[in-house]
Order: sequence, then structure tokens, then C-alpha cells
Amino acid sequence: MNKKYKAMVLSCIDPRFQPIVYNYLKKKNMTGKYSSFTIAGSAIGVTANKFKKWHKSFWENFDTSIKLHNIKKLIVINHQDCGAAKIINGKMEFSEVNEIKVHKKSFSKIKKIFKKKYPKLKIETKIISLNKKIKNF
Repeated sequence: MNKKYKAMVLSCIDPRFQPIVYNYLKKKNMTGKYSSFTIAGSAIGVTANKFKKWHKSFWENFDTSIKLHNIKKLIVINHQDCGAAKIINGKMEFSEVNEIKVHKKSFSKIKKIFKKKYPKLKIETKIISLNKKIKNF
């Protein structure tokens, strides 16, 4: 088992944000020290009922990453102007307030599941703003 790995990073498939995630992790000196799981909506994709078929794949992959890469932390990075958030929002107006509610719900749900399954591991939730800044959420 390789001890150099630290985390799994859950992020979105949106190509606008992948370089931002990569550069953020590089600045945090994590190059080569994380497993990556990329899915539409990030936390939204692995918690929303609309995407229920995806949930099992993520958690099985996370379990495998723990075994293979000695993962101690999950870093979840969502982003603003998210297509998956728009899908979850449904027919309601897609305002910044409504989008924040979708992200907040997904983060709350993933933290609850995570703490139940992995009480000894850490989780961080972050969001990328439209001005390309990553902040804790």
C-alpha cells in the first residue's frame, strides 16, 4: 500500500473548472497525492435522488481508494453555475440563492453519509465561484 496518498478529490466534469481544481491542488502541494473522482455535479451527483444510480459507484470507488491509496480525507469541490444544480432546481427560477440552496443540501447530505460510513476520516467541502476562487463552504 502506498503511503504517499492523502485524499480523494470529488469534483465536477465541467471543463471550465478542471484547470482551477488542478491548479488549486498543485498550490496545496498535493500533486501525486490524491485520487480523483469526477462526476457531473460533484456532491450533487452523488447525493441527489435524480442521480441515484450514480451514488453506489462513487462510494464503492471511495472504498477502493481507501484500500489502495491509504486515503484519509475526502475533498469535495462544487462550483457555481452548475448544470447539475440547474437540473435539481427543476422548474424554479435558477437564481444564485436557489443554487446555493442546492449546493448546501448536497454538502450537508454528503457530510452526513460520510461521517456515518467513515467516522475516523476527514471531509472538506469547497465551492468555486465564477471569479475562479475556491473557498470553504
